[in-house]
Formats: sequence, structure tokens, C-alpha cells
Amino acid sequence: MTRFFFAPEEFVSDRVLLRCYRPGDGIDLNVATLESYEHLAPWMPWATEDQTTEESEKLVRTFCAQYLLSNDFVLAVRTPDDETYLGGSGFHLREGGLEMQSAEIGMWIRASAAGQGIGTATLTAMLDWGFEEWPWRRLAWRCDAENGASRHIAEKCGLTEEGTLRRHTKTPQGEWRDTVCFAMLRDEWRERQEQ
Repeated sequence: MTRFFFAPEEFVSDRVLLRCYRPGDGIDLNVATLESYEHLAPWMPWATEDQTTEESEKLVRTFCAQYLLSNDFVLAVRTPDDETYLGGSGFHLREGGLEMQSAEIGMWIRASAAGQGIGTATLTAMLDWGFEEWPWRRLAWRCDAENGASRHIAEKCGLTEEGTLRRHTKTPQGEWRDTVCFAMLRDEWRERQEQ
């Protein structure tokens, strides 16, 4: 496995479109982040209540560049027709480089789309796409131990809980929290497809 990879650019399921960010997506990211600030603030330290459209566009262009360079694979989550921005996801190389064939899936769903099964549909699509078209042999999922929705999505999608990192992260409010670690291996995913 080389350190460089020509990453696929999009995947469509019946509920979501996953695609790399494009210049011009900053406005959608900005609107969703500001709308969802209260929803995101307990879990996502990057969420701010005063992010400008220009800052969001700069983020989008950074995501796009990192994607093309195979340094990180941040994705927009949209409706299958690409009309509505639902949130963000990504394959993050936090467990080593591409040569490790392991990535951590991150995800957030905008407040107006939360509680409608979009998170479960997104993680399912990320697993299917990741194990079908990407080089991953392992996909991990980490969440705050108190984030019940995130834990539920991981469990519903069949990821194995591997353990808890105690007092691992600090919330934006300065409180130390545990991180729960889940993962699925390609072989496990294949077995589930055959059932």
C-alpha cells in the first residue's frame, strides 16, 4: 500500500450522498453549523456560534485540498439528490497513515436532520463505501461516553465496543470525559453482508 491514494469522490445510498467537499460548499457548512451550534457544542469543540461564511469556505477548501493530497478525507453528507446539506463525516487517518489501512469515522448531523435516522444511514453508507471501494481493513468510531445518540448509532450498525479511554478528552466547557471506542473489521462487515 502506497502512502498516496486516489480516493473515490462520492457514494450514494438510498438515504444519503457522501462526497468530498467542493469550493462553494462553505455557505451550506456555515448555515448548518450556526443552526446546530447548541446541538453540537457539548461534543464538537470546533463548533462556534459566530463562524463566518468566509471561515466556513476556508475550511471547505482546506478539506478539499487535504482530500486530494490523501492527508485526510472529510466528507459532506447530503441528500441523494445533492440538494440539502445534512452534516459532515469523514475517514480520518488518526490511527496511522494510509499504509495502516485503518481510519476513524467521524460524523455530525445538523440539528434539523437529527433524530430521523440520518446518522445510522450515514454510518451504514460509510461502512459499505469504506469496505467496498477504499483500502480500509479496519474502521473505528469514537464518541464521548455521555453521547448516547452516537453510542446508539455505533451499536445499531454492528460495531464492536473495544473499550473506554478514561478521562480522555476535554469538552469545550472544560470537563474531562471518557471516550468509548468501537470498530468494525472488513471480515466482520463481509460476514454481515452474507447474512
